[in-house]
Amino acid sequence: MGRDSTGTAFPEMSPAITAVSRSYAWLIFTLSFGLLLSDVMSRQVLNAVFPLLKAEWLLSDAQLGSLSGIVALMVGLLAFPLSLLADRWGRVRSLVIAATMWSLATLGCAVSASYGEMFLARFMVGVGEAAYGSVGLALILSVFPIRMRATLSGVFLAGGSFGSLLGVSVGGVVAQHLGWRWAFGVMGVFGLTLAVIYGIVVTEKRLGSNISTRSGASGERAPIRTLLPRLFSSVSVVCVYIGSGMQLFIVWALLAWMPSFLNRYYAMPSAKAGLVAGVFALIGGTGMILCGIVADRLSRKVVSRKWTVAIACSLASLVLLMFGFQLPPGPLQLVLIGAGTLLAAGTAGPAAAIVANLTPPAIAATAFATLTLANNLLGVAPGPSVTGMLSDRIGLLGALQMIPLVAIAGSAAFAIGKFYYAKDLRRLRLLPDMVPDPSRSHELHRTADPS
Repeated sequence: MGRDSTGTAFPEMSPAITAVSRSYAWLIFTLSFGLLLSDVMSRQVLNAVFPLLKAEWLLSDAQLGSLSGIVALMVGLLAFPLSLLADRWGRVRSLVIAATMWSLATLGCAVSASYGEMFLARFMVGVGEAAYGSVGLALILSVFPIRMRATLSGVFLAGGSFGSLLGVSVGGVVAQHLGWRWAFGVMGVFGLTLAVIYGIVVTEKRLGSNISTRSGASGERAPIRTLLPRLFSSVSVVCVYIGSGMQLFIVWALLAWMPSFLNRYYAMPSAKAGLVAGVFALIGGTGMILCGIVADRLSRKVVSRKWTVAIACSLASLVLLMFGFQLPPGPLQLVLIGAGTLLAAGTAGPAAAIVANLTPPAIAATAFATLTLANNLLGVAPGPSVTGMLSDRIGLLGALQMIPLVAIAGSAAFAIGKFYYAKDLRRLRLLPDMVPDPSRSHELHRTADPS
């Protein structure tokens, strides 16, 4: 438990809201991470079988794209309301139902006889997957010490990168040897098996989840109308939404256009370019993990160092990527781009941890859904498309030379958020009054980090 110089304990430094053993907490993390892999693999396996579906059903590229896009659309539309429902109804049962739904829907893809049936199955995949990321992360953070939030967030979010690679590669191998239906079938059985195990091993009763979804010693459930405004009730939480979205703008622009960049400027065939681009995706996932670990370690005794890590990652990614794309094609350029990608993605863990610190535990899943929505609106969606529009005007290399400039906005948002952080924590009654104002930096270094 964190204490200030007077020895007074910080309420935000309690080990965890729910009291579970360390081994059980890690078991929950393992099963939740496994379900995250199933989530992403079930979504991405479609990309591996595009050529087979096109040949067998004579589909247009627009129809193939719609089978992928409908999942993303459902996730975007339903993540917030379903996360809010999970916060109020129970996160564990919500996760089990969601995993069962997307797994059965993936099996439905395996037995689809037409484009229409496949579209309906993919629609249900999207409904099932909509809130898993935010609810799963909220559940994990509720059973671990607060000092591990950035690390766990980084690892969990990196699962998206690893799952994407596994979904395409495993799906492609299975489809090549057994046919595209088996590719969907394997993913569906994997998810359904994990959902059954999860439902048996993880229960609301063992977690004591009723504690984490209530406020006050009386155990009364706080009215939702008093909790939801807290999602946007401080300057610092709005800044972290913006900063995170700006950084993911860069990351997703790079990941989307890296195969084309390698094909055009390194003369790599499409297959090799895709494989090398997959390595860059893994580098981004690794950055989420490593920077999360660093943020947690550095912020044990000094307030707001998670913000410092986010700012440092953002500015360093700006320098590395700007310099890297100015170099001629070669190993040094790829190394600098890889390092820039690692650091650009590295803000994800600290950002999620900061959001958790600034929002009520009772709506943690809803808070992460809000962060996800900001990431998608500001980064994931516009990043690739804006890069494409710039490429049409000034060429792909010129576009990629300009995209890192977005990090200026990201680092500025993080810097503003850091300035208001302690003030907002105190105003929201998450930090004792004796914690000094962030402008008095010489005192901050003697203050324990509430995050």
